[in-house]
Amino acid sequence: MANGLERESGYTMFSDDELREVSGVKRVGDYVEVTCGCTSHRYGDAVGRLRVFVNGYLEITCECTPGCQEDKLSPAAFEKHSGRETARKWKNNIWVIVNGEKVPLCKTVLLKYYNQVSKTANGSNKSQNGRACHRDEFVRCTMCNKERRFRLRTKEECRIHHDALADENWKCADLPYDKITCDDDEERASRRVYRGCVRSPTCKGCTSCVCFGCDICRFSDCGCQTCTDFTRNAKT
Repeated sequence: MANGLERESGYTMFSDDELREVSGVKRVGDYVEVTCGCTSHRYGDAVGRLRVFVNGYLEITCECTPGCQEDKLSPAAFEKHSGRETARKWKNNIWVIVNGEKVPLCKTVLLKYYNQVSKTANGSNKSQNGRACHRDEFVRCTMCNKERRFRLRTKEECRIHHDALADENWKCADLPYDKITCDDDEERASRRVYRGCVRSPTCKGCTSCVCFGCDICRFSDCGCQTCTDFTRNAKT
């Protein structure tokens, strides 16, 4: 892929031949959607719609019953929701229909981008200091409504940002490494575009600076869905 993942779209992610026999294919914007499911010996098949994004993200909308409200589930969460008895192996347990047969995700081309991002996080695409690259992010203060920059260079800094995002009442005074108050000016818009990407300082998000889960930015002692899914999937 000479043009890089960031230039792909739902219409060019997979060739027609790669998806020819897959049921329920829809190409929409920056993702491809297919019919998927997970089978429980007790409850039977839970059917859903899997969206495969070019950035490696996987998202499932459950259609197990007409009134099911489960939307934007991670594969691990969908596997659990289906009642699958041997959970924690979603790559094998979640299937798509290929040529009329149920085929595990791990045996299809649909995990291509997910696997590439996983390899990036595990070390195939590191920044100069040898760590997985994470660009700077911003959190808005609930008191002054100003955005404050968070550097994500170390595990400690990633945890500070992670906890700030989860805090509905986060404020400037909670930032531990910069003595900032609500009276301090917000960064100029021209400065905020610089996000610390190793490829380009003005990058809006690419496979070099956007991490979708690694040992630096996910935490086994955190109970949020994002960290729980990463910890569970890392064991599979």
